[in-house]
Amino acid sequence: MNYYAVLAIYKFEMARTKRTLVQSIVAPVITTSLYFIVFGAAIGSRIAEVEGVSYGAFIVPGLIMLNLLTHSISNASFGIYFPKFVGTVYEMLSAPVSTIEVVLGYVGAAATKSIMLGIIILITASFFIELRIAHPLIMMLFVLLTAGSFSLLGFILGIWADNFEKLSVVPMLLITPLVFLGGSFYSTDMLPPLWQSISLFNPVLYLVSGLRWSFYEIAEVNVLVSLFGVLAFMLSCLGVVLYMFHTGYKLRS
Repeated sequence: MNYYAVLAIYKFEMARTKRTLVQSIVAPVITTSLYFIVFGAAIGSRIAEVEGVSYGAFIVPGLIMLNLLTHSISNASFGIYFPKFVGTVYEMLSAPVSTIEVVLGYVGAAATKSIMLGIIILITASFFIELRIAHPLIMMLFVLLTAGSFSLLGFILGIWADNFEKLSVVPMLLITPLVFLGGSFYSTDMLPPLWQSISLFNPVLYLVSGLRWSFYEIAEVNVLVSLFGVLAFMLSCLGVVLYMFHTGYKLRS
């Protein structure tokens, strides 16, 4: 393992955060604050508690998951797409660096930035409501697996995309709707039986449910199912990335 190469790619990607501090950190914090103000004032006044947890506290895992998914994908997809766009990806492909080392550098940086943002959102939420984390280790495991798996998904998207418009297709038209329909801001128990069954086909529901269980020990689905699901998804994405590099899909042409 060429740790110097991994560290070089990692540092280069992390340095971009400093140049886009407002977009990377400040904007999500302001957005999260607005979620608490709007949802807390408009909906929280009508829904005092959800399964014994105050509504403001109930939506925290959903907000963290929303930001984790969208920023993991956007960070990783832009990270690999821009070298393709300017042509520097060929220098990386010709360097004595293995596929795993390239993936570790890019995906590791994207996941790190998403995790940092998740922690900042958690701290921001603590100013609005009283938080309780029943299982902090399980929470960190969910955050790590989610950030890693969706950074890999973003990496795949960045390789597949051939223009900037395609980079926003998946986060905007797929991930965000799935998060909103995945029990982030409500419990699926509030839905009619038919819609509860339909919600089980939403993969984001398992992520939000597992993360919420680590906070309050309440979940729509079994936490082990959520853990194994996100782990299987991460391994699947890793397999696709390795295949793309092995075949040179949209990298060598």
